[in-house]
Amino acid sequence: MGEKHRVRFEPVGIEIEVDEDQTILRAAAEQGVALMHGCKEGQCAACKSFVLEGEDIELDSYSTFALPDFERDEGSTLLCRAHPFEDLVIELLNYDEEMIQSGLPLRQGTVEVIANEPVTHDMRHLVVKLVEPEEIKYFPGQYLDFQVPGHHATRSFSMANTPNREGVFEFVIRIYPGGLFSGHLADKIAVGDRLSVEGPFGAFRFRESSPADLLFLGGGAGLAPLLALLRSMAERGLDRKVTFYYGARTRRDLCFEEEIAKLADQLPGLTFVPALSEPTGDDGWEGETGLITDVVERRETDLTKVDAYVCGPPPMVEAAIAMLTRLGRSEDHIFYDKFTTTGEPEGED
Repeated sequence: MGEKHRVRFEPVGIEIEVDEDQTILRAAAEQGVALMHGCKEGQCAACKSFVLEGEDIELDSYSTFALPDFERDEGSTLLCRAHPFEDLVIELLNYDEEMIQSGLPLRQGTVEVIANEPVTHDMRHLVVKLVEPEEIKYFPGQYLDFQVPGHHATRSFSMANTPNREGVFEFVIRIYPGGLFSGHLADKIAVGDRLSVEGPFGAFRFRESSPADLLFLGGGAGLAPLLALLRSMAERGLDRKVTFYYGARTRRDLCFEEEIAKLADQLPGLTFVPALSEPTGDDGWEGETGLITDVVERRETDLTKVDAYVCGPPPMVEAAIAMLTRLGRSEDHIFYDKFTTTGEPEGED
């Protein structure tokens, strides 16, 4: 372990201790401080912040799309990659006071695979049960890190289900050709296998204090955390209007339609709008077509009073944020999770 330094976050006035061997984000999570973050790989920019005091910071590798050189020169940093080598004062640019002190403890554990079934031609429904510890608490919308079998690397996947006493976790995972984890999932990971996990991570959580109507927008495996939010709403009987837009390429890329229809029976305010961007002649599709962001823009005229939850590939998320702001929604009411990829050709959600 290295030397420890104090890091204070403004404007919230929270102070933590960070070892030089840790990133600031990791240290905050271990101390129950829920900072905004997404990929933890320096790619999504969700944890971008500004250094008010102190200069001695070293960054692990990151994408200059998330932190351009000129922003770093001006004092910006990525908390998921930043190691402090002196005391710092950090200005949080993206934070939620409702969440920041409601962090759950990080736990490492072992899970056993109880199902690994295809739900589309390139997505799997992975279900695992906790072996140890007795419990890993999480909020719907958060994710776990999986240790890649036989490798030092980890991959992150959002839970599709709500917390439960049985210690069961469900995931919807896209299979990437040559994927470091999904390659195992496609043809090696079987029922009974055990995997190492850690979590919970992620700030993609339901904002309980807001009474606003809801707009969910997802694509690909971004279905998973949105499904978790819907399941949570149904379990608790939340009477909120929610329109769920989900984009896929063709008919064979859609899944969980039957369950979402059943959830609509429990949630009278739920409207599900799937759309295909590349429908084929064999699809017999009579629903919406085009990019999902274009579909939203055609159907909606004023989103000034909704809370928007967006999850999917980074290009879709970026397009969605731009579209939502054009339709009047301020960014402080747009909550998103970018399913970034890690490496080539080893991309994972």
